[in-house]
Amino acid sequence: MLILHPKYTLIMKTFRKDNTFSYKQLLYKCAIFIVTVSIIVYFMPKEGKFNYQFELNKPWKYGLLQASFDFPIYKGEEQVKTEQDSILKFYYPYYHLNAETGQEMIEKLKKDYNDKSLIIKEYANYKRHIEKTLEKIYETGVISPNDMEQLKQEGTSTIQTITENTAVQRSVDEIYTIKEAYEKLINADTVHFNKTLLQQCNLNDYIVPNLTYDSEKSMTARQELLSNISWATGYVMNGQKIIDRGEIIDQKKFDILRSMQKEWNNRSETVAEKRLTLFGQILFASIMVALFMVYLEIFRRDFYNVKGKVYLLFSIIIVFPVIAFLMVEHAFLSVYIVPFAMIPMLIKIFLDSRTAFMAHIVTILITSIALRTPHEFILLQAVAGMAAIYSLRELSQRSQLLNSAFLVTITYSLLYLALDLVHVSEIAQLSTYVYMNFVINGLLLLFTYPLLFILEKTFGFTSNVTLVELSNINTKLMREMSEIAPGTFQHSLQLANLTAAAANRIGANSQLVRTGAMYHDIGKMMNPAFFTENQSGVNPHNQLNYKQSAQIVISHVTDGLKLADKHNLPSVIKEFISTHHGNGLTKYFYISYQNEHPDEEVDKTVFQYPGPNPFTKEQAILMMADSVEAASRSLHEYTEESISALVEKIIDSQVQEGYFRECPITFKDIATVKSVFKEKLKTMYHTRISYPELKK
Repeated sequence: MLILHPKYTLIMKTFRKDNTFSYKQLLYKCAIFIVTVSIIVYFMPKEGKFNYQFELNKPWKYGLLQASFDFPIYKGEEQVKTEQDSILKFYYPYYHLNAETGQEMIEKLKKDYNDKSLIIKEYANYKRHIEKTLEKIYETGVISPNDMEQLKQEGTSTIQTITENTAVQRSVDEIYTIKEAYEKLINADTVHFNKTLLQQCNLNDYIVPNLTYDSEKSMTARQELLSNISWATGYVMNGQKIIDRGEIIDQKKFDILRSMQKEWNNRSETVAEKRLTLFGQILFASIMVALFMVYLEIFRRDFYNVKGKVYLLFSIIIVFPVIAFLMVEHAFLSVYIVPFAMIPMLIKIFLDSRTAFMAHIVTILITSIALRTPHEFILLQAVAGMAAIYSLRELSQRSQLLNSAFLVTITYSLLYLALDLVHVSEIAQLSTYVYMNFVINGLLLLFTYPLLFILEKTFGFTSNVTLVELSNINTKLMREMSEIAPGTFQHSLQLANLTAAAANRIGANSQLVRTGAMYHDIGKMMNPAFFTENQSGVNPHNQLNYKQSAQIVISHVTDGLKLADKHNLPSVIKEFISTHHGNGLTKYFYISYQNEHPDEEVDKTVFQYPGPNPFTKEQAILMMADSVEAASRSLHEYTEESISALVEKIIDSQVQEGYFRECPITFKDIATVKSVFKEKLKTMYHTRISYPELKK
């Protein structure tokens, strides 16, 4: 029969536990996948936009561009305007000449003459003269002042007058306005007819416009003339090369690009094309999200057990592409102002560097599908993301964020400059407006700091910034501890330094364990006199039995958790409070009780801490340091041998009692921690030399 070593038995149990198939877990992952892909695809631009930016006599800064459909090469606006002006010289607007209007006015004149209301009632020859003149005027045509003003503004010199079904061209100078018709009546024959007498006849009453603009016929004639103009100078076929990276955009290429832009924006996709586009977007987004989930499955499966971590990662993967898609869809500014480097910064602060880089790469790959320069975008964002990860190793001060934002901006600018220099022939051709986008991007990166607070509250994380703030001894809770339980406060300070040194040596989170050490014993503030470090000669345990004393000592864990809730301490700090004694016993009271009652079966639960045992490296370090530091105070002499023996004895007993079974700490880590504790305790308890007194 094969018997496995206990170490390998534990590994096999863990392996089976981690690899147990769970339908609930599978449905959970499928739901995350479907929701993420659905939101991303929903916001992806469904119709292609012409997002290229180009200038005349500047180099083409994108890759090879080929026509994806047939389109004409349109003439420039100035050329079209010149041709239109030239052909519109032959455009004559149409006016209807109403012959009945003239007859009505002449009949009115005759009626007024017969009614004796005209001053020329005694002069029949005057009446006949006015009638003949009016006939000639109305035959030529009378136009309204507004229509005449419009003709002058348009520079029209000839019109078409329609009488019944006949159109006759007339010069604008020939037709009459009301004023000109009146002057014609007065001045037609001043030799035979008295001008003054005619002026007294109110001849204005018999002059009205009889030319009416025919908008329908006029517009038809105008469109027929303009239809003879060719709006295009050539044709581009599907698949034809238009321009390649680095080529100078001359007038011909500029006209082609402008024509392609116009056709692209006016072109509407068919139902079949839209379905293909949607299918492609779903497939692309699914592949990208699936790749990231495969990464988590292989390297960070434990993240799925903490919903806050999963929600943070997939929220970031959704939010940043959606912002970029909306900007592309509505042609709002440039996607380069979106601070994509914030992605690895946030994930690195809360999780780890490798996951930060993978999430960043997946996010920029998803975003690139909506851009016309995906390769340039991916290159810039990938390098900027690496710069962000490198520069922000551990965020504990605001200045670090400022340095990171500056470094990312410089990285963007230098890399883009390098790409630009490769494809230009002279300095004047460099694009300068892009660098302003990089500056805005850097400024937006500074909002990472306030965003940390929101993400911490939303997803239940605790950043190093928060830990640094909590470890400040001037916080309200720390000040109260220093006043109420000064011995415990000093013990916590010693422990903070001891644990941080050990954490640094084995690669654990030193700031986390330092802050946890500061708060692990806050429950002692409720009954400070019952703990030896706060006593001054009087021990209240002398008045209690061992069970009562044990319960008071044990209660500092539950009291600490209550205080932590009251002061809204993060859950990671509460875990240090509950695990720093694990499920251990209050050995002094337990052994003392056993010695007094040798024949009684002692209930260990009365003397046992509620736990749980440590389940992180940092919690294990704190448990070891707490026991070692407390026990070191009882040493009679502080020699290298006594300190070393104490450290070995206490930590080995904790390992043997199984306190670290659920903790990912190795024997090598434990040996390193022992070494650090020995060094630090020797330094803490070193013997000072005696200063000599001055002889008198």
